[in-house]
Amino acid sequence: MYNLSQKLADIIHHDHQLLPILNRFGIRLGFGDQSVGEACKTHSINAEFFIEILNTYHDPDYFPRDRFLDFPLPLIVDYLKKTHQYYYAFYIPEIEKQLNELIASAPGENILSLLTRFYLKFKQELHEHLHYEDQFTFPYVLNLQKLYELGGPITNPELLPAKSIIEFEETHSDVDSKLLDLKNIIIKYLQADYNDNKCNILLTTLYNFEDDLRDHSRIEDKIMVPKVLQIEKLLFPS
Repeated sequence: MYNLSQKLADIIHHDHQLLPILNRFGIRLGFGDQSVGEACKTHSINAEFFIEILNTYHDPDYFPRDRFLDFPLPLIVDYLKKTHQYYYAFYIPEIEKQLNELIASAPGENILSLLTRFYLKFKQELHEHLHYEDQFTFPYVLNLQKLYELGGPITNPELLPAKSIIEFEETHSDVDSKLLDLKNIIIKYLQADYNDNKCNILLTTLYNFEDDLRDHSRIEDKIMVPKVLQIEKLLFPS
């Protein structure tokens, strides 16, 4: 596991797939020989939260649930929102660009047209999922946190929420299965005269995105939701 005293450059050399995490925290390349702790201080970042995120994304088997539960909800939501922004700014357009390059390498092939249709379904569902969380789930969580900071249970009907976090979570779409369908078409059924390198590049990006989505979902489902449920019970005792 990485720690705060290690040089950030050494960590990136060891696992370059952590680069997007740095971007989400506003750390840009050119940080010299700064340690993780020093880089966090320079950028006014919660260092303990940052190092736990790095380790979680680095090791799929590492997930310090109790440690994450100690961090405040606004900090967690801010990271989740920045992750959404990264998906919009990088992953979605990059996947689309690589898919178009693959299709252009074998014009007129029906299987590639099918691949496009599956991608468009995946993209639509992903957009709906991210939009719903940005517009409804995250504002609800932050408003609930503000009510909690006022102290005591809430009895004023005007302040009672229309939904609970469980109802928000029930709207979750099955984005993972759509992504699996997309990969399966490429791996199992792609028989067109396509460019191998372009195909491999696209698959690598899809696998990286899948890993990122998995870690993102773990933070939402195992950290954000339990913390919100705890606050709901305190504010709105039955």
